Amino acid sequence: MVELLAPAGTPDAFRAAIAAGADAVYVGLGAFNARAANGGFSLTELFAACALAHAHGARVYVTLNVYVRDDELDDAVGLAARALAAGADALIVADMGLISRIRSEFPEAELHLSTQAGAQCADAVRLAARELGVERVTCARELSVAELAELCDTGVEIEAFCHGAICICYSGACSYSALMRGRSANRGDCTQPCRLAYELQDGSGAVLAGGAWERGRAQGGPAMRPDGDRLLCPRDYLGIRHIAEMLEAGVSAFKVEGRMKGPDYVYNVVRCYREALDAALAGRPLDDAVIGELEARLARSFSRGFTSGYLEGGHAATGAGLMSLERAVNQGLCVGRVLEPRHEGALVALEREVTAGDMLEIRSTPGPDAPADVPKRWPIVPCPCDALPGEEVLVPCKRKVEAGSAVHMVRSAGAISEAESVVREMREEEARLVAAMPPAPSIDAGLDVRGAGPGRDGDAANASDGERGPVEPTRFAHARRRSAASRAPVALEAARHRDGLVARTTGMVANGPAEGDADESLHAVLELGEVCRREDLEDVRAACDRVCRGGAPAVMVRNIGQIPAVRAAGAPWEAAPPLQVWNAETARVLLRLGARRVWLPEELTRWDLASVRAHCAGAAGGSTVEPAQDRRAAQCHAGDVVDIAAEGSTPLMVTEHCLLTAEGPCSNDCPTCPRRLASQAGWRFLVELDRKSPGARLAVRVDEKGRTRLYRA
Repeated sequence: MVELLAPAGTPDAFRAAIAAGADAVYVGLGAFNARAANGGFSLTELFAACALAHAHGARVYVTLNVYVRDDELDDAVGLAARALAAGADALIVADMGLISRIRSEFPEAELHLSTQAGAQCADAVRLAARELGVERVTCARELSVAELAELCDTGVEIEAFCHGAICICYSGACSYSALMRGRSANRGDCTQPCRLAYELQDGSGAVLAGGAWERGRAQGGPAMRPDGDRLLCPRDYLGIRHIAEMLEAGVSAFKVEGRMKGPDYVYNVVRCYREALDAALAGRPLDDAVIGELEARLARSFSRGFTSGYLEGGHAATGAGLMSLERAVNQGLCVGRVLEPRHEGALVALEREVTAGDMLEIRSTPGPDAPADVPKRWPIVPCPCDALPGEEVLVPCKRKVEAGSAVHMVRSAGAISEAESVVREMREEEARLVAAMPPAPSIDAGLDVRGAGPGRDGDAANASDGERGPVEPTRFAHARRRSAASRAPVALEAARHRDGLVARTTGMVANGPAEGDADESLHAVLELGEVCRREDLEDVRAACDRVCRGGAPAVMVRNIGQIPAVRAAGAPWEAAPPLQVWNAETARVLLRLGARRVWLPEELTRWDLASVRAHCAGAAGGSTVEPAQDRRAAQCHAGDVVDIAAEGSTPLMVTEHCLLTAEGPCSNDCPTCPRRLASQAGWRFLVELDRKSPGARLAVRVDEKGRTRLYRA
């Protein structure tokens, strides 16, 4: 069965999804989900939601997709049990240790691998199904339709995103928010630094793109570069033109992003994709006019503009067209233009239907000669009446606007009203269903679900020493003073040149010994990188061959998709972030898979390191460790196979987008691009303009495939 999978951050959004025709809905439960700002459903709400969904033939999936520490594993497993008892059909999980525990204790549970786990190629999908026991894999957003087809050919169910917000960083590989702002994206508490304003500078501090350059352009400078300073902000995913292709590729579930969105967003978006998917399933391809109208309906809900670049692949996935450089807020739908400004109003000629109460944004920007007290933001005003295309409407507006200014609808009163109506009907139906059912099982006993889980890491940092052991003043202060840094690996990046694969020390991940430590405490490994898509596997195999021929002692595996190739080659390997290891159970999974050493993420503390070692030691020889499979799993207590990665050993972000396209048109030849070569020499920096952390500088590195990595400068 092919599913249209909808998000629901609240019970009303859930009801809207069912009314719109979703085949399945995914929800958060407590704080063990990747939306900490949304507390998720209570178990009572989940029980009622499952009753409503099942009455309509729909399924319910619960997200337990954050990474959990050792002292949280039992609660997470308990929450999984309660979710299943409440009627959930499957659990979406990222943490390999949590998957292992749930699979062990609830062998009949249906498990889906979260996109946070970083599955980007067919090898990753096979390993997840075979070694972790998941029934479905949610793949990376960055994949093209052709790559999706390869994943689907594995025979494992593939869930692919079709609509919604995009993280510019590969999912599960972002430590920007954690290490720079103290709140972890891997714990569902991202501060969204990708939506902020930046400048791109060279080594001398000259601005190449972004805020200050834009100010200079307004004063008469050259206008050849893309406008805007949101240099890390992508447009929203729009896959509605590619539904038939994705279906032909074998995609099992079409996923809409949006657990932070309201019921009107969910209802509108799901209805549009329901229409497109039904047409594709019936073999009735929609013509361009119908698709265009669906896209216009989708634009009535929140978006930062739209892109289908990832599905198309190539430079469409890496260039400036992917980005919403101008701003990071709702772009809306263009409905007309200002004919003429009038006293406290503007006469608007309509190109699309509007409804009384729609909020209209008049995109008239004051010129450079405007008085200083004139607001710089575009005015947003209510539409006074219903009107059809071709009609003229006098819109109240006290600001002076210019003739010809575009008018965008940024809030649809009609969409909100329609969603409210169907939600009321669903709420009444749900109440009748629950009233007719036997009492819910005592699933709430002994656990405050809304308070369960990690919550904000800042709260955990304030726990007493008696609760969490010797906790540092902030969970992230360890990155600057961790003595274990001397044990971090020196990584050698695999690079392709005309004379074949060579290794070079990157300087981006190399760490010298701490003061007083011996040089021999360091060891070198060959870096495989954080991304493992189809195009990367050749380099992975070449690196393994080099290691097996004695060119390096081991390879550094950073993606689940690299493990099968490394094992097949017989190369020694170590596991490092963004293969996320937050607990001893995950460490044991990787050791059983063959890792000779496991590196914990930078955002963990020395206490976390001690905890992982202690829990591994406590389990050694017990029923959860099988020394016969791999003796390394029983050696964790010795402290010689688990350590915390040193500061700077992994990037803050790794993106498929080439940040250097903000400087101007792309040459489409990454290996020879002068801007890319300059970035590799250390001559490009990204500088935050946000008032909370102004001036923070990040080193920009772009590799030969056009991928951008950001490092703390």
